[in-house]
Amino acid sequence: MTETVAEQASLVNPDCGLNARVRRFSLRLMAVMVMLCNLVILVGIWASGVNPDTLFTAPDHFSQSRDVCLRHSWHKVAGVQQPVRLCYEWINLSDPSGNTHTFQADVEIVMGADSRLHYGQGESMDTRLAALLAFAGAVCILGIVSTRWLIRRYRRQIESAQHNAW
Repeated sequence: MTETVAEQASLVNPDCGLNARVRRFSLRLMAVMVMLCNLVILVGIWASGVNPDTLFTAPDHFSQSRDVCLRHSWHKVAGVQQPVRLCYEWINLSDPSGNTHTFQADVEIVMGADSRLHYGQGESMDTRLAALLAFAGAVCILGIVSTRWLIRRYRRQIESAQHNAW
């Protein structure tokens, strides 16, 4: 008389107990896989050396109207035969941190049709960001596939154990 409703239901329908066990297993497995996948993504970011602070920011360019140049250097400019003297290090007056900004070597400087220097357009999407997103997507997909496989395997093991017990 002290049997619970779940035990009574499992006596009437043996699949009810199986479904409850698989549901509990899948919830535990899902919690573990979420933590494990996040850990793999964080370790991947750490191992790659990508700085998330600079990953989503646009490259900073020198502007004579809002910046103060501290140091100049010579740079090769597309469309010009000789190197051109450009600002290499500057302070952005609108930046409250007061940190110095430096010229990034991967930024392309081109001579425009108006005989003025312009920053090249470069890539529209940073390849580091694309690689990070592809890695995170692959980890998530692998986690989902492995979770489904482990749940199916657990269900088959329980069913075979119940079948052998009868």
